[in-house]
Amino acid sequence: MKRWPFVLALVMMGFTWALVASRSQAEVPLPRKTFSEFPLQLGPFVGRDFELDKDVLKLLRLTDYTMRAYVPSTSGRAASAFEGQARQEAAPVWLYVGYYASTRTGVGYHSPKNCLPGSGWVFRSTDQVKGVLPGRPETEINRVVIEKGFERQLILYWYQDRGRIIASEYGAKGYMILDATTRNRTDGSLVRVSTPIVGSEDDAFKHAVAFVQEAFPHLAEYLPS
Repeated sequence: MKRWPFVLALVMMGFTWALVASRSQAEVPLPRKTFSEFPLQLGPFVGRDFELDKDVLKLLRLTDYTMRAYVPSTSGRAASAFEGQARQEAAPVWLYVGYYASTRTGVGYHSPKNCLPGSGWVFRSTDQVKGVLPGRPETEINRVVIEKGFERQLILYWYQDRGRIIASEYGAKGYMILDATTRNRTDGSLVRVSTPIVGSEDDAFKHAVAFVQEAFPHLAEYLPS
């Protein structure tokens, strides 16, 4: 298969982005809540904060982020779930949201397809699904199953940029260029929800979706539309 059209598209996108960056005015900061205010209680899920490694933060250059593990308090076994309780309904669900107020200077979110293999994870399946986000039944997001040794995880992720929900990283970059030229905005975020697969993939998917149903309505206050 010839790769030159793909390479040419990347070169053109890079050139366009450089042109946008050089000619656009500074972006105006938008009102939003910080993730330190994000609810620790989401329906039946109770969260605990975690911090990214300093070297990772230095690499990502995030404006704001949250990294939390949530477990269902209704299971009655929230504490043991953090210690590895092998029940899907009590398994932790991890939420990561990385937000950038501007990506004009070259910073931006890293696709899980690029960063996870670097950590030793192998992608076993990748597809796009609908009906996960409340109020957006036709919106597609990514569903991924990864594996490392005997560990398996199910991941749901999407790009939430200026009111749009985008599954494709190339689509996200395209809209970023469009909005930079028409709205003088390049803010955006990566939203990732993951849970270990301790039963079937279908059970893990339902568990993650149940969490997304609780968490998604709150994101609008933290990610400007």
